[in-house]
Amino acid sequence: MSGDVWSDRAQAYRESEAHREGRDLDLIVEWSAGASTALDVATGGGHVARRLREAGLNVVTTDAAPGMEPDVVCRSEELPFADASFDVVACRVAAHHFDDVAGAVREMARASGGLVLISDNLHGGAALEEAEKLRDPSHVRNYTVAEWTGFLESAGLRIEASESVQHPVEIQGWLDRAGCAGDDADRVRELVADRTRGDRVLLDRIVIKARKA
Repeated sequence: MSGDVWSDRAQAYRESEAHREGRDLDLIVEWSAGASTALDVATGGGHVARRLREAGLNVVTTDAAPGMEPDVVCRSEELPFADASFDVVACRVAAHHFDDVAGAVREMARASGGLVLISDNLHGGAALEEAEKLRDPSHVRNYTVAEWTGFLESAGLRIEASESVQHPVEIQGWLDRAGCAGDDADRVRELVADRTRGDRVLLDRIVIKARKA
């Protein structure tokens, strides 16, 4: 997905209720307590950076899309920072769009002086993957807990804590943010019917606190 397309979506992500709040975001702030500096990788609407700045941290943001208005425009697999530049490196609900998740995690570990905090939606089976890709062609893949463990451990990180959370997302907004409409939107609704409650789809998410070994 080109940066220009993501730039077009920037305002929708800044205003998104689904991205503006959540248990995973609260945990990232909680686990960052005591740190002074943080890197928010693939900042999107900037919600991690906003909350960490409110908590008193000095935060630098990156994103591949200029329209997201990051401090540094770059791919998550190519972070232009020296080793151990930040106390905390965080990445929330973005990795399923990365071309090379393992490479991005290695870069996050390299840039961190200690903590790496990850939140992303979990793999929920073939139907959910089909729905995600139909809704948003930039979707690459959601990963399992075992896969995330492998990415982190291969990057020299030790998992200190993790929590699975269920994140309810308003379906119409979920579709609108990706420009999914018409027959495609109808098919997405069919594919996620088993995890739909009222006007919301329930997405399983993992939040992980890892430290450089």
